[in-house]
Amino acid sequence: MKMIVAADRNWGIGKNGDLLVHIPEDMEFFKNKTMGNVVVMGRKTFESFPGKKALPGRVNIVLTGNPDWAAEDAIAVHNMEELHSVLADYEDDRIYIIGGGQIYRDFAEQCSSIYVTHIDQSYEADTWFPNLEENPHFRRKEKLKEGNYKGISFEIWEWISD
Repeated sequence: MKMIVAADRNWGIGKNGDLLVHIPEDMEFFKNKTMGNVVVMGRKTFESFPGKKALPGRVNIVLTGNPDWAAEDAIAVHNMEELHSVLADYEDDRIYIIGGGQIYRDFAEQCSSIYVTHIDQSYEADTWFPNLEENPHFRRKEKLKEGNYKGISFEIWEWISD
């Protein structure tokens, strides 16, 4: 399994159900990595998408505690056992965990790679990603891209588990 996330200097990832900042190159990287693959997310992350619609070109799997929740073009699962049963049908390398905060925390140690867009700014956040710099299980492997968008510097790194 892999993860993909954009985080600020303090590992903040969101506020009020939205990303902290929208960087087109980060969005393009996300799309290129996840297209044709499986994306796993929590219900709040799914509902933050435009129109509360599934991401096209991907298998959308949504973990929710609500047994009545359903969405077009999304597979709803209601616990970890059910999720792992559904994921067994897919190659591990094709599975991307895409949020939110609790889902990231629950799956970080199970991932072989984590793609992090490190944003060189600090924002007011209410959701955070686990700080990989403090986790001996992970190390930076390679810088994949760096850029600047409207004065916001960012770098995209692949972190791998040891």
